[in-house]
Amino acid sequence: MTVRQAGAVRQPDLRKQKTGFVAYIRKYWFLYMLVLPGFVFMAVFDYGPMYGIQLAFKKYSPKAGVWASQWIGLDNFRRMVGDPSFIRAFKNTIIINIYHLIFGFSFNVFLALMLNELKLRKYKSVMQTCVYLPYFLSWVIFSGLVQVFLESPGTADSGGLVNQLIAMAGGEPIDFLKRPELFRGILVISNIIKSSGYSTIVYLAAIAGIDPALYESAAIDGANRRDALIHITFPRILPSVVIMLILQLSGLFLSNFDQVYNLYNNYVLSTGDVLSTYIYRISLGGGGTDFELSTAMNLIMNVMGLIVVGITNRYVSRLDVQGIF
Repeated sequence: MTVRQAGAVRQPDLRKQKTGFVAYIRKYWFLYMLVLPGFVFMAVFDYGPMYGIQLAFKKYSPKAGVWASQWIGLDNFRRMVGDPSFIRAFKNTIIINIYHLIFGFSFNVFLALMLNELKLRKYKSVMQTCVYLPYFLSWVIFSGLVQVFLESPGTADSGGLVNQLIAMAGGEPIDFLKRPELFRGILVISNIIKSSGYSTIVYLAAIAGIDPALYESAAIDGANRRDALIHITFPRILPSVVIMLILQLSGLFLSNFDQVYNLYNNYVLSTGDVLSTYIYRISLGGGGTDFELSTAMNLIMNVMGLIVVGITNRYVSRLDVQGIF
């Protein structure tokens, strides 16, 4: 066989590949039809608006529109870096999210493990309901409840429940929502109370998939419940913990606008003003129309979040734990 003949044999048959692809589509057409609405929705509402990213590199003119506005390069990013209010909001966002990561994330894992250890079915159901219920309340309602509980005493009332308890213990009432040094803690604690139910559902679902035979074998070998928790339960839910960790790290440079906006005020801007509330003030709220600067901020924050996700995912892959991609 000549070299030319050998090369001809190795060439793929494009007609067979095309026929195989068409046959595959015909075989699984129903699955593709199920995916199509979601794909169209994502293309229209997620990828479609991305054309507005160019505002970060332009001086926006409502008369000219997005496409025809003047191109100014990186000037908006220079303004962003030189803005003291941006630096303050960036710093507050990072600090608050680190607090969420240290206290909130670890508490969610601990809560799921403790709920799984409850053996009385009725008591366990009651506890799970109490944990899940706040998650289904909007931040508008939940923030109102937080304000009621932390309300400062006025001339005609004794304040919220927390201040009433402080007064009963002989202490001085505290105006929690006007104390900058306390505001970050209020954000972290209120977020834990409201959102811990969702995370526990994920972890409890992972725990439910553990083979009961592992616990039976451990009990035969003399392992107690603490040993089973450390050596069986936690290692089996570690992939779910890693996924949730990566997803939380993706929002390290973002912030929960609904929570902060409904709780903060001018007294706590030094420690409570985050990027989302600052971007809202300069673009929509407070009469601001600086859309190009807000677009530049959003672009940088999302790119930085993507970088953090990529680095974290690569690191956990080295630990022999599957990441998100």
